[in-house]
Amino acid sequence: QVQLVESGGGSVQAGGSLRLSCAASGTSYTFYRMGWFRQVPGREREGVAATRNKITFYDDSVKGRFTISQDNAKKTLYLEMNSLRPEDTAMYYCAASFSGGSVWTGHEYWGRGIQVTVSS
Repeated sequence: QVQLVESGGGSVQAGGSLRLSCAASGTSYTFYRMGWFRQVPGREREGVAATRNKITFYDDSVKGRFTISQDNAKKTLYLEMNSLRPEDTAMYYCAASFSGGSVWTGHEYWGRGIQVTVSS
């Protein structure tokens, strides 16, 4: 079955950088849309960055600081995070879908998440 596995999280000081990766397995097809989401305890999960048919989308809070990219040959999604802030601290999740639709909702496949902690 399709699996998504995130890696690259960790702890960093404010202003630092991290690169998240999401490796997909269990399919030979290319996802039509993929995205990164994050969640902190007590708050709803929010979309951070997404890609659909090679077009990228970003939440206003990360524009200019985060970059999403996709390597279809490696079946891997990346999130380059620069100028990190304490408010970026969250569990980050990778999501994917073979179908069309909103870039922020309705993904049928999710990773288990990886923690990113930014200290001031």
